[in-house]
Amino acid sequence: MRDILNTITAMLLYRSIKHIRKKEVTKMKEMKEMNEMNQRFCQCCGMPMGDTDELYGTNADGSKNEDYCSYCFENGAFTFHGTMEEMIEVCVPHMAAANPDLSEEDARRAMQEWFPTLKRWKN
Repeated sequence: MRDILNTITAMLLYRSIKHIRKKEVTKMKEMKEMNEMNQRFCQCCGMPMGDTDELYGTNADGSKNEDYCSYCFENGAFTFHGTMEEMIEVCVPHMAAANPDLSEEDARRAMQEWFPTLKRWKN
């Protein structure tokens, strides 16, 4: 009987892990696709910037900067001076809150995949 219960438990655990992994991979693919589409995302924090220039950062001459949001780029300079890893940690709670089906750990993994493709963090 114990062997049967162990087998059933192992099968359920495997299915659960497989389901979580599938959701995580799907979310990462969605994020990469969003970055490649015409939709504007901040090239530092990844925040969607919408259809207007309302959330755009500003260049030194006061003009709007289409690549970075107003939280990350102001008057021609970055407002965040940390590493990509530190930026991810700042963004994780916001990403998880905006996507209730996404855990903080899944959000972190997705950002670790996506952020290196953003202009600010490309090597």
